[in-house]
Amino acid sequence: MTDENTGLPWPRSWRGAYLLVIFSVILWLSLLIALTESFA
Repeated sequence: MTDENTGLPWPRSWRGAYLLVIFSVILWLSLLIALTESFA
């Protein structure tokens, strides 16, 4: 990919944007599992 700029202030690279999305999905899923277990 020649154009690595996302146009965002942060993250600046597409790799960083993908890692941010994957990290946020893992975080929300772990919170969902933890809260479901604690209130069930």
